[in-house]
Amino acid sequence: MYAADDTLLYVGKAGALRKRVGSYFNGSPKNARAMSMLSQVAHMDVTVTRSEAEALLLENQLIKSLLPRYNVSLRDDKSYPYVLLTRESWPRIGLHRGPRAVPGRYFGPYASVIAVRETLNLMHKLFKLRNCEDSVFRNRSRPCLQYQIGRCSAPCVAMVPPEEYAESVRRATLFLEGKSDLLAEELMQAMQEASEKLEFERAARMRDLLSSLRSMQNRQYVDGRAADLDVLACATQSAHACVLLLSFRDGRNLGTRAFFPKTNGEDSADEILAAFVSQYYAEHAPPREILLDRAIPETEVIEAALSVSAEHRVALRWNVRGERSGYLELASRNAQLTLVGELTSQGAQRARSEALREMLGLAEPVKRVECFDISHTMGEATVASCVVFDASGPVRGQYRRYNISGIEPGDDYAAMRQAIERRFRRGVEEQGVLPDLLLIDGGAGQLAQAQSALEELGVEGVVLVGVAKGEERRAWHEALVMPDGRELRPGAASPALQFIQQVRDEAHRFAITGHRGRRQKARMTSKLEDIPGIGPRRRANLLKHFGGLAGLKAAGEVEIARVEGVNAALAARIYANLHGLPVPGAAGE
Repeated sequence: MYAADDTLLYVGKAGALRKRVGSYFNGSPKNARAMSMLSQVAHMDVTVTRSEAEALLLENQLIKSLLPRYNVSLRDDKSYPYVLLTRESWPRIGLHRGPRAVPGRYFGPYASVIAVRETLNLMHKLFKLRNCEDSVFRNRSRPCLQYQIGRCSAPCVAMVPPEEYAESVRRATLFLEGKSDLLAEELMQAMQEASEKLEFERAARMRDLLSSLRSMQNRQYVDGRAADLDVLACATQSAHACVLLLSFRDGRNLGTRAFFPKTNGEDSADEILAAFVSQYYAEHAPPREILLDRAIPETEVIEAALSVSAEHRVALRWNVRGERSGYLELASRNAQLTLVGELTSQGAQRARSEALREMLGLAEPVKRVECFDISHTMGEATVASCVVFDASGPVRGQYRRYNISGIEPGDDYAAMRQAIERRFRRGVEEQGVLPDLLLIDGGAGQLAQAQSALEELGVEGVVLVGVAKGEERRAWHEALVMPDGRELRPGAASPALQFIQQVRDEAHRFAITGHRGRRQKARMTSKLEDIPGIGPRRRANLLKHFGGLAGLKAAGEVEIARVEGVNAALAARIYANLHGLPVPGAAGE
């Protein structure tokens, strides 16, 4: 649905298009959100898909990419933790968070890192798969402590045959797929076959593995059988909503996770829950059973779509009894409590923002705050951070880091100026959003550099405040430095200072994280990578021949030229680069 100026208002799906669209215009009473939307609709576009699954995926993609004004939108800036089983000769199992760039199987998502670690702990006890990084795995000469305590079979030093390790990987895959009953049957059969062949040691290993598996199942069965389900409950209050997710996989409780979808005026909990189910499971594999605390619209369409995408039957249920009804009650209670806590937190955030407005003497509330901080180690790998807060708290998707270069090492003033210029020059050129309040982590010097940079760029209407550390760097003794030279010391009881400290600490954390990453990368990068003509193969040959960079640096040109693939001219360039000498054949030489 579009407005007259082609602004996208709403995206929806329907199994029966005439019935769905007609429900908006049949004269029945509508809520305020629907009436507001319908008053703006000028025309509609229709896309026909081949199945309910395609409609569900398309709806989710359009909502995510186009952000219609009146759709309920699931927003979650946290990446989900997964269990990763890599695809290589000796697969590794471990925790993974972030883009799925590593080849392998990803099992999850899990509700928390704690749940992943508990699962990995079980996996290491049961199947003894390696968890070390490849760099460690390739360079081991003897088994590590994990082997000594019975949590790894030490494939790094060939303590386990490849076929036996591959079988452990296959069994671990069955376990993670929720097929522990099938795995138990296989282990029982393997134990019997080993006994018949008089392979008693192998039979004993199968027996111990089966016993551990049965023990785990006995502790974690739900309602008399291994459960594979999600429990969802939705709570609403004052145009805010919370959806609580409680997950079970193969009877194991993976924990709870709370979501706060952007409702855009929708006040119906069943509509919000339906939107959540459609959007969440379009990106995450659904279990066979999803329990809901209420009936939702288009249940049959969503069930059909999820079943097609998951390649197994997915059932949405809300009228349940026994232990499952207890889980729904638990989820509903927690959704209410979590929403109350979130609204209380937002209320406190608004109170701190109002106190900040009063302290700075501003006419309007502060809607957007940005804070800059500089991090380096004695001038090495300088990084500037910019964090963003709005009325609801941190806006992590708009955080930025700036790698600082071209300045004297340790010059915080120049670093701050460069970061401010880069951020606001782009904002001016692209007519982007500018902050109401700009916090500078530092005293009068850093503040003066920021003020000068803004004046040169012609940026107006941004309130500048420096946050200088207190005496002996004691917390709550910070001084707020104003451009006119005034210093404010609100004290520990000031809600305004509490808000500023929250923003400043987040900028500090974000800057340190970026600096450490840049510093580590610089130290891990070989000097050879900067020399023209040195590719991966020649670099490996050089380091292998001399036993590392130190040995290469101690060698002369003649010795370097003896390495395979290195001629005299290249050897001279390598020697000159490593010793800071003029490079033969370079411009001006």
